Amino acid sequence: MSANDLFLGIDVGTGSARAGLFDEAGRLVATAKRPIRMWREPGEIVEQSSADIWRAICESVREALGAAGGDPARVRGIGFDATCSLVAVGPGGGPLAVGPSNDPERDIVVWMDHRALVQTERINATGHAVLAYVGGRISPEMETPKLLWLKENKPDTFHGAEHFFDLADYLTWRATGSAARSVCTITCKWTYLAHERRWDEDYFRTIGLGEFADEGFRRIGQEVLDIGEPVGAGLTAEAAADLGLTPGTPVGAALIDAHAGGVGTVSGVGRDLALIMGTSACAMAVTREATFVEGVWGPYFGAMLPGAWLLEGGQSGYGAALDHLVGSHPGFAAAREAAEREGRGVLDHLEARAVALAGSVEAAARLGATLHVVPNHLGNRSPHADPHATGTVSGLTLAADEDAIVRLFVAALCGLCYGTRDIVEAMRAKGVPLERIVVSGGASRSPLLRRILADATGTTVVLPETAEPVLLGSAMLGVVASGAAPNLAEAATLMCRAGETIEPTGGAIAAFHDTKFRAYRTLQAAERRVREVMGTV
Repeated sequence: MSANDLFLGIDVGTGSARAGLFDEAGRLVATAKRPIRMWREPGEIVEQSSADIWRAICESVREALGAAGGDPARVRGIGFDATCSLVAVGPGGGPLAVGPSNDPERDIVVWMDHRALVQTERINATGHAVLAYVGGRISPEMETPKLLWLKENKPDTFHGAEHFFDLADYLTWRATGSAARSVCTITCKWTYLAHERRWDEDYFRTIGLGEFADEGFRRIGQEVLDIGEPVGAGLTAEAAADLGLTPGTPVGAALIDAHAGGVGTVSGVGRDLALIMGTSACAMAVTREATFVEGVWGPYFGAMLPGAWLLEGGQSGYGAALDHLVGSHPGFAAAREAAEREGRGVLDHLEARAVALAGSVEAAARLGATLHVVPNHLGNRSPHADPHATGTVSGLTLAADEDAIVRLFVAALCGLCYGTRDIVEAMRAKGVPLERIVVSGGASRSPLLRRILADATGTTVVLPETAEPVLLGSAMLGVVASGAAPNLAEAATLMCRAGETIEPTGGAIAAFHDTKFRAYRTLQAAERRVREVMGTV
């Protein structure tokens, strides 16, 4: 690598597409973002458009490149990451409708779409051996339940599709013309057995998707690449023109968005938990040996770091649950007006108010002492693997002033951190010696959340030096694809550094969180018992 080199990371999250250019030392040179559209319909249907996402990517890349000086020749490699959403591609590369709207532009079933709950339960009822590699129960957020839903509800799309892609693989296909898949995407979300380098034909026949086995898995992935391995011959002339880059620029095999954040932050095998916080949250650890943790996805071989096994826990509702809780409080309008007067966001305003009320960041958690929140608004991904779980709040009163919404905000932060503690304890119980939580994503910039997380879990919390670890992880794919580093581990050594470290406070505050965590689990169990009583589990 030289001082003139740039590496491009492209991240497609739930609500936006972003581009980031990094130098050889991992310093962010320029970034840009664009919103992406989402459609929601009854039946837990959530859809997006691949054309809309590609447009947002291209605009972001062009803006970032312009801010970096505008010379495409400086970009030596490109990496893509994206949400684990399902894209249907028709003959000739055109879009196909994936839902009741019959609009072909809506060709993506978003990761958070839960339309396939019935199919998910049928798959889990088989008890197939493959399910051991997804924590014992497959999730409706994964792709085989979604594919089965399409077969049963949109047969024209199911049978007419030329390809079904995870969104990250769709983007490398759109960029290079190669239909090769990343071992990350198809292992974590499609049940590919990476440790054996194969699909399990019997699994697909058992669950009712035998067509893929009959086709030799042509439509969901015959060529599988290791993470960062060059895809095809690099950018096609058409994609390069769209992006404002040079044809042939190397493109690395992609990552799921959360995994891109993990790549640049996990330095200790079995020691670090990478917690990537966005609309949802992913909690990932790597181990030398295959470790099975009930309710935690994996173990997946080579799906984040080559030669290591990945365990992937998660919280389906994270930022989305926090926004919903705060936004539905009667004091929200007043808090928003106050935040606007201060020139900052509502959550930043509530955090500042919480610290002021409590007197310190360390004491702020006590503001939530009488409110208890289980933020399972999108179900429980880990470690209970319960997609039917719902959010629960105990301790509500008629109070509607600013202090009341601040207390709910703090209680919600505690609830999110207890969800992470649930995952940490499940992994530790199976022998994963987690010592640190390395945080990334928008919420990781909150000093209050980092403090509560450290105290609630009793674990050291580390903030990466870069403000954009997901984009950096994606750019590292371009580093490997270009040959500037031989592998991701070496790229991380060159480009990733730790920043602030927060140690648990211990003592009385640890005892407070232990007590509040017991209340969290009591409330969680009560919600499940209510569903049992009502016959809705």
